[in-house]
Amino acid sequence: MAKIDLTSLEWRELVFLGKNKEYGAYQLRAESNKRHNWAMVIVTIVALIGFSIPTLIKMAIPEQKVLYNEGMKLSDLKEPEVKDEAPKPKAIEPPPELKSTIKFTAPVIKKDEEVAEKDEIKSQEELTNTNVAISIADVKGNNEGGLDIADVKVAVTQPVEEEKPYTVIEQMPVFPGGEGELMSFIGKNLKYPVIAQENGIQGKVIIRFVVSKTGKISNVEVLRSLDPSCDKEAVRIIKMLPDWIPGKQNGVNVPVYFVLPISFRLQ
Repeated sequence: MAKIDLTSLEWRELVFLGKNKEYGAYQLRAESNKRHNWAMVIVTIVALIGFSIPTLIKMAIPEQKVLYNEGMKLSDLKEPEVKDEAPKPKAIEPPPELKSTIKFTAPVIKKDEEVAEKDEIKSQEELTNTNVAISIADVKGNNEGGLDIADVKVAVTQPVEEEKPYTVIEQMPVFPGGEGELMSFIGKNLKYPVIAQENGIQGKVIIRFVVSKTGKISNVEVLRSLDPSCDKEAVRIIKMLPDWIPGKQNGVNVPVYFVLPISFRLQ
């Protein structure tokens, strides 16, 4: 059987003999050779580019030099020079601990003529009038079983805490002579501040103070203020008060808070 060339012109004319050649199939068959040739060219170009990409990348990247020398071994390296270390200072042993002691010698009774003048006991008057200061540093110590100074305990006196004042107790403190005498004392000694009179200020200053267990007045403070000048005068009057009869709780004198109003009224 003879080989038929489907792409030949004779075969195309034979197929479309007596048919409308303006039909699209005729045109496609007529241009098929051209399309096939272009397709082969494009496929060849793409294949060449694809296979040449690794070579192009390798050419674009510079070749890196190998820094490692295969002929070099660790055994060929020279050992570093070790400098002599500075000699360590010798440890200095601490001096032996000193023990200061005072030896108390038992007194020996001797006759007056056997006692030297320097060994005689000084009288109180001589000790008082002497200018020589005596301290532990003047006493020579020894280690013959004496009393160690570190073992001597010194008594330290603790400060006595002040008793907190009471607010209400069984027997409140009383001014000598009673409340009438207290009002009389305040009326005689109170001086109305001139500046308060000129400004027409009047009213009461509430004062709180402490009557101690001995009847003394302390811790005077203003609970309610009226005017600075009136407050100052009220505090002055309270501090002038004589000793009170102290308050008692369970029959014992105790400090107590006492509140007293001082009135300022214009006539």
